Amino acid sequence: MRVLILGATGGTGREIVREAHNQGHSVRALVRSKTKAAALADAELIEGDARDEQAIARALDGCSGVICSLGTPVSPFSEVTLLSVATRSLVKAMENENVRRLVCITGLGAGDSRGHGGFLFDKLFFPLMLRKVYEDKNRQEDIVRASKTDWVLVRPTVLNDKAAKGSARALTDLSNFNGGTIARGDVAKFVVQQLVDNTWLRRSPLITW
Repeated sequence: MRVLILGATGGTGREIVREAHNQGHSVRALVRSKTKAAALADAELIEGDARDEQAIARALDGCSGVICSLGTPVSPFSEVTLLSVATRSLVKAMENENVRRLVCITGLGAGDSRGHGGFLFDKLFFPLMLRKVYEDKNRQEDIVRASKTDWVLVRPTVLNDKAAKGSARALTDLSNFNGGTIARGDVAKFVVQQLVDNTWLRRSPLITW
């Protein structure tokens, strides 16, 4: 299928572009600057702001699915709105253009996965550095869940740049889970598979090694 990727220039986004291409999809990326995204050789580049519904609508032309891997910097003090604003515009554009499949990456700490990151993550890093970001990730998840799309919310554990193992564990029962890590390459493989796999449709799996 032809798939639109938002957040393609980030570390995980670049892996997703590569993996989607390797799995036989036609890849399009909405980027702020074609010049700065020139390294994305496996994607057709469309220039525009991910918060702009009209820009998204143009990029969606001919697409059958979307992967949203937007990220935002750590923000200890300032409010974060990028993720929710962009996702709201994305959902509206998808519904208007009748594009159904949406795979959206949030993270460990969103929704009911909060409190399962291990002591340092939960007690120090999350409240001091990530609270504002995750407030917006929660808004983002709410927007996705309320949409008419065929959505999957993917919550990776702490990302690393190690070599991919080729697989990931997907969990929804976190009662005995505390902390974990996963390579960006394995996140990319799992996320791209969700374009055509209904196993996790309208669910929010946490993925980890």
